[in-house]
Formats: sequence, structure tokens, C-alpha cells
Amino acid sequence: MPSAIVLLAEGAEEMETVITVDVLRRGGIDVTLAGLTGTDPVLCSRQVKVVPDKSLDDALKSAPYDVIVLPGGGTGAKNLRESAAVGKLLKEQEERDALVAAVCAAPTELKAHGIGKGKTVTSHPGVADQIKEGDYKYSEDRVVQDGKLITSRGPGTCFEFGLKIVEALQGAEKAQSLVPPMLVKV
Repeated sequence: MPSAIVLLAEGAEEMETVITVDVLRRGGIDVTLAGLTGTDPVLCSRQVKVVPDKSLDDALKSAPYDVIVLPGGGTGAKNLRESAAVGKLLKEQEERDALVAAVCAAPTELKAHGIGKGKTVTSHPGVADQIKEGDYKYSEDRVVQDGKLITSRGPGTCFEFGLKIVEALQGAEKAQSLVPPMLVKV
């Protein structure tokens, strides 16, 4: 079974976190929701508390993962950008030529940690200028996959984002099989 680690930091966008985790689990991916600072409930951007499965430190004991997922949210992205452990994890993932997925403000973490340089990415419009100033090609598509890097724009694109990750790990047929029961418009 493919594995995913979804990084959860205070200020994360809760829809981007929960929708993505849910779609990946429906897609047969073993997901670990890892709390940056431990296992206490994490206060997200809209005051919803989400409880991690494990601390990031404990989750790293099961590394490597087939995909690292970075939810957005301004403060959440800032907290992940400032984490040396996250930077190390992302660099190791890129060196293994394994999948990295970032949504909304999270592509700023890619830039901060030097991941995916030269690739085509998208992001939330609010951070587009920051990304455009980096070593990236910018797209306004809802979901962009360039090699082993998947990026998406925001909460409203998270079903598509999750489905693209499922497709990358489990194939298009598996991803498409999830659409009818979820009543998702794609």
C-alpha cells in the first residue's frame, strides 16, 4: 500500500488538510497526519482543531513515504517554511525522486527549502508573486503536475488535488473510481 505523510502545523488550512487526507485514504493510501510540534490538537486557520496521528518526530521513524503532502494556510505554511526538519525531509524526498504535493500557500515552502526548482507550479493567487520570483514557471491551472511535483491552488481545488495524488500513486482508474461516490465535479 502506498504511503503518505501530511504535515500539520498550527495555522494550516483545515479543508486542505482534511479533504486531502480523506481522498487519499479513500484511494487506498496509508496516510499519516503528522503534527509538526507533537500530537496535541492543532488549531487551524479557521479555528478548527485537528488531531495529528503522530508527531512529526515519530512519523519520521517510518520514513520514507511515497508522497509528502503540504497543506496551505498562511500561518501553517510559515511554520513549515521555518522548520529545519521539514526542509530536510523535503530534500531527502526530492533526492529519492519521490512525490511532493503542495497546495495554496504551501508552494512557498518549496521555494524556501529549494525544492522543485525549474518546475511548473501553481499556488493560491495571494502568494503567486512570491512563487513567480523564484526559480519556477507559474501556471494558473487548478492542479499542476510536473514530474514528481504536484501543486494546487486552494481549498476549492482539494478534491482535484487529492485525486491527482491518488492517480500518481494508484493509477488513473483508481482515482476515477472515487469520483462518483463522492459526487465530485471534475
